[in-house]
Parts: sequence; structure tokens; C-alpha cells
Amino acid sequence: MTATRNLQLPRRSLLRALGAGGAGLALAGCGVPPARVAPADRGRSDLSRSERRVDFANWPLYIDTDDEDTSRRPTLDAFSRRTGIAVEYREEINDNDEFFGKISPSLINRQETGRDLIVVSDWMAARFVRLGWVQEMDRARQPHVARNLDPQLGSPAFDEGRRHTVPWQSGITGIAYDRRRLGREIRSTADLWKDDLRGRVTLLSGLDEAFALLMQGDGVDVTRWREDDFHRMCDRVERLVRDRHIRRFTGNDYIKDLDSGDVLACQAYSGDVIQLQADNPHIEFVVPEEGGELWSESLMVPNQARHKANAEALIDHYYRPEVAAELAAWVNYVCPVPAARDILASSGDEETAALAEDPLIFPDDAMRSRLAVARDITADERVPFARRWNALAGL
Repeated sequence: MTATRNLQLPRRSLLRALGAGGAGLALAGCGVPPARVAPADRGRSDLSRSERRVDFANWPLYIDTDDEDTSRRPTLDAFSRRTGIAVEYREEINDNDEFFGKISPSLINRQETGRDLIVVSDWMAARFVRLGWVQEMDRARQPHVARNLDPQLGSPAFDEGRRHTVPWQSGITGIAYDRRRLGREIRSTADLWKDDLRGRVTLLSGLDEAFALLMQGDGVDVTRWREDDFHRMCDRVERLVRDRHIRRFTGNDYIKDLDSGDVLACQAYSGDVIQLQADNPHIEFVVPEEGGELWSESLMVPNQARHKANAEALIDHYYRPEVAAELAAWVNYVCPVPAARDILASSGDEETAALAEDPLIFPDDAMRSRLAVARDITADERVPFARRWNALAGL
């Protein structure tokens, strides 16, 4: 196995709560009664035995490909050889809200979506779970998930016990900075607000992407944050915007700003920084002393899926440590299967073995002690919170 570092698009996409995604947001935020689907109405006759296939929708550049033939995906090919199940793999998810809007009409009307397996960010997964739009998985068909899922990811507030969701990949929201240009270390969120960074700091535009790290900087336990914590955080950001300390709010383009030197420090995702460091070793990523957010993008089986058992088998395939290791070596995000670390360490390839020691792929105990899975924003909180945040971020 040879590690391949590819310049990839960030996985967490911009929340446009009152823009293009507004219709879906209003639907979930208002809790429209007809939208929620009862457990008894979520499934259909499973055709997995007679139709040996699974339809899998994912983000672009989020799976391993063959170096010589990029149309081949070795870990998927291995699944098909082992099980006889063909995988129709579509890289069709480019934005959480956009994808929500694409498949929500079918789900509202209790119809199949044409997809057996989808991957969305956990804040969006929370919306699907609340609406009853995804099915509970049969863990009897998923022994590797039960055995190998990272315990720190095992029971988020929106899906206790991970009954409806399973992490595909995970990541950390922290701080990235150019140490050579800045000339000092950053160790806490408060370091972003020092005078030498005035006008050279960016924050993430998306509410769901930004809020947890900023609350942690105020000493908040983000697993159980309250409304007062949110507004106190917004008050601080509002002052920083007014004082022109924050240069701007960004989506994926923070990568370009940091690489060019237009900004010296920013909110960032661990997977992106690994890619930047390959070209610029002076870029550093830090989990602040007060803590950082551990997030996931998760696999779900939508309602009325035609091949539920096949989808569950494919999920379990990726929780085999050797398969998880192969995927981690390619995508370079936090691996949700800690046992994959030993596979990489013993690979015999120096570059691949080094990935096993990278705390941004396999967080060590010191880093884990500062990571938390944030409580998601509830349906009742969504619209007023998004309205205030979007006014600050200029969305």
C-alpha cells in the first residue's frame, strides 16, 4: 500500500441557511408534521438477495482510486469480488443543502430516492434523523462496525448509539496558521484575537462549521451548550467584525488565502491542512487548548431503499481494519477505525507507515482529550440562530 496525497476539495460545505438551502431549512426548522415519517413507513421489501447491487451516492474525491486508472476504486472493487454485489457509485453530493433539496421530495412523499446509501455531514444527518427519513441499521449484519467504530464517535446527541448513521470519515475543526509568516505559535483560540493578527484572520462562513470551536474558546462544553452560550459567542464575533479584526468569512477558499499569505491564521479542517503541508511545511494545525470539534460525515440508508442489506454489508466492509487503512491512506482524514492504525504502521512502506503516526489521521490521547462532538442545532433553534449568524457572516 502506497500513501497518495491528493489535493482535494474540503468535505464540509457552506451552510446557506437563508439562501439556496432555505426551502429545506424551513421545512426542518418548522417541523412540518407531514414531513416526519414514522418508523413503520420507512422500509420496503428488500430486494438485496435477488438484485445483487447497491447504489451509493458520495462526495467527489472521497474514495481511493487506482493510480493508473482513476475510474477504478480498489476498495469498492474488493467488496464486489468478495460479495458478488455490484456497486453503482456516484459522486453527486457537492453541498449538503443542495442534496437535501434534491432527494427531499421523494422522502416527503414516501418514495424511493434511487439511492441505497448516502453520505452527508453530521449536522445534516441530524436533520434526516429528526425527520425520520433514514432507516435503522441491522448491526447483526455489521459485526465490524460494532467491533471497530471509534468509541469517541459512537453516540452523538442526534443519534444515540449510532443506530441510523455510521461515520464514513471524520475530521477536526481547529486553527491553521503560517508559523513562519506569523513568527509565533498559536495555542488557544484567544491567540487569534491578538493585535498582530488584526485583519489577517478568517472564520468559516457556515454556522454549523464555525460555532463549536468558537464556543470552546469561551470555555463552553459543546456537548451540552445552551442558547446563552450561542449568543455570547455571537456578541464576541460581532465586536471583532466591527473592529475589523476578522478579515472575512470563508467557505473552501480559506485554503487559498492561507497559502498565499493573505491571511496568517484561520479556522480550518484537519484534512485540508494535511494537503497544504505537503507543499508548505510552515503551515501548522492546532487543536486549541480549550478544545476543538470532532466531526464526521456519515453513511445512512434512506427510506424506501431497494437494497438495504447490501448497503449495510458495504458499510461493514469499510469497517474492516485493512479496508479502512487503505481508504485512510488515500483521503487523509481522521479514520473512524482506530484498528487501521496498526495496519498502516506495519505496511512496510515508509510514507504509509508515517500516516499511522499522524495525529490528524489517528489522534493521540493528548489530542483526543481536547476533542468533543458538539451537540447539534435543534430544529427550533435553527432559523433564529442562522438568521443571527448569517447577518454577522454577510450571507
